[in-house]
Amino acid sequence: MASHEDVECAAISRLDSPPETDVARLQAALSSLRDEKQRAECMASIQRDAVQLALDLLVTHPDLRGFFRMFIKRLVDDSGAHGCGVWLLDESTNACDLWMANMGGDTLMADSPGWGSLDLPRESMTRYLATCDECRTAIREYAGDDVRLPEPVRAFNRAAGIRTTLVAPLNLASKTLGWIVLSSVPDSDCELQWLSALLDATARQATLALYYSRVVDHSLLEARRQAVLEERNRIARDIHDTLAQGFGAILMQLQAAQRGASSLPSAVARSLETAVDLARTHLVEARRSVAALRPHSSEREDVCAALHRMVDLARRTNDVPVELVIDELPVFDAGVEREIIGIAQEALTNAVRHAHAHRIVMRAGAVRGVGFLLSVIDDGRGIARDCGAGGFGMTSMRERAERIGASLTFVTAPRAGTEIVLAWEPAAFAIPRAANGDY
Repeated sequence: MASHEDVECAAISRLDSPPETDVARLQAALSSLRDEKQRAECMASIQRDAVQLALDLLVTHPDLRGFFRMFIKRLVDDSGAHGCGVWLLDESTNACDLWMANMGGDTLMADSPGWGSLDLPRESMTRYLATCDECRTAIREYAGDDVRLPEPVRAFNRAAGIRTTLVAPLNLASKTLGWIVLSSVPDSDCELQWLSALLDATARQATLALYYSRVVDHSLLEARRQAVLEERNRIARDIHDTLAQGFGAILMQLQAAQRGASSLPSAVARSLETAVDLARTHLVEARRSVAALRPHSSEREDVCAALHRMVDLARRTNDVPVELVIDELPVFDAGVEREIIGIAQEALTNAVRHAHAHRIVMRAGAVRGVGFLLSVIDDGRGIARDCGAGGFGMTSMRERAERIGASLTFVTAPRAGTEIVLAWEPAAFAIPRAANGDY
C-alpha cells in the first residue's frame, strides 16, 4: 500500500503538469483511433468488394478458367499493376507450375499462342515458390531486385521497371493450393499497403473458388466412376443370367445326349463331342466375361493356354489347317492378356469363317524380351477395300488394341490373303500406334 507521502507527491506532480500536455495526449489518442477506424473501414470495404466480385464472377463465369481470367484481370486493372500470375500446386504430384498470367491486360495460358516463348521467368519462379516455406504462410513483399528472388526474376523486374513483387498464398486451413504473384510499381508506402490488402482479399476469394471447383470436379469424377461400376455390374448380371445360363443348359442337354446315345455312328459322335466342347468353351468365356466386368476378380486365362485352346477348337470345327507357333512369351501388364486373347480370337475366327483360306498360321512371341508380337496369316481372298472400316469384329480389335496401347496393323490384298499383326510393349517401351492399315 502506498504511503501518505507517496500519495501527496503524486498529487503535487499532477498539479505541476501543464493541462496542455493532457489535451495533446488526448488529441493524439483520438487521432490514432480515427486512423485505426479508417484503416479498418478501408480493409472491410476491400474485403466486401472482393467477396461481391467473386460472387458476381461465379454466376457469370462458373468455369474455373473463366472465373480466374476475369478475376486477375480485374485485379490488374484496379491496382494498375504490371502483371499478375497464378501458380497452382498439383494435388496428386505436388508439382508447381504457372497456370495463368495477365500481362498488359491480356490473359495467357498454356494453350495460348506464344506461351512457350513468353518473356516470363516462370521456371525459376516456379522452383522458388515450390521450395519457399515463408511463401506458404502469409503475403510476402519483395523489392524488384530483392536478393531472395532468383536472378532471372530480378533481371525481368529490372527490365520492366518493377519495384515490388507481392506473393500471396492460396491457403485453405493448413493446405496451400497455389499462389498469386502481383508485380507492381507503387508510388508510396500507403499505396503499397492498399495493394497488399487488395491482394490478400482477392487471394482469399480465389482460394475458395479454386477449392470449390476441385470439390465439384472430384464429386463428378466419383459419380462417373460409380456409374461405370454400376453399368459393368449390370452387364455382368445380364451375361450371367442369359449367355452363361444358356450355355450351361445347352451343355447339360448335349452331355445327356452323349450318355443316352451309345450306338451313334462315329462321325455323329465326334460332332456331338465337338458341340459339347464348344458349349463348354463358350460357357467358360461367358463366366470369364462376368468375372472381368466385376471388380476384384482374379479369374483369368494366360495367353499361351488361350491360343492353344482356340486353335485346337478351330482345327476340330473346320477343315482348314491351322498352324500355331508360340515362342517364349513376355510378362504382361495387368489387363493386357485379356485384350490380346480377344484380338487373337477375333482374328482367327475371321480367317476361318470369311477368308476361304487353304492355310492359316498364328504366331506369337516376345520382342526384345519385353514386348509381344502376334500375327494371324491366311492365304485366302483378302479383305475388299470397299468394306470401309470393317464390321464390328474389326472395330472391336482396334478398340482392344487402343486400350492396351498396342499397334494393330491389317495387311491385305484381293486374292492375296490377309495378315493381322498386333505389337505390344510395356509403357516404358511405348510403341507408336500405327495408322489403320490398307484393307
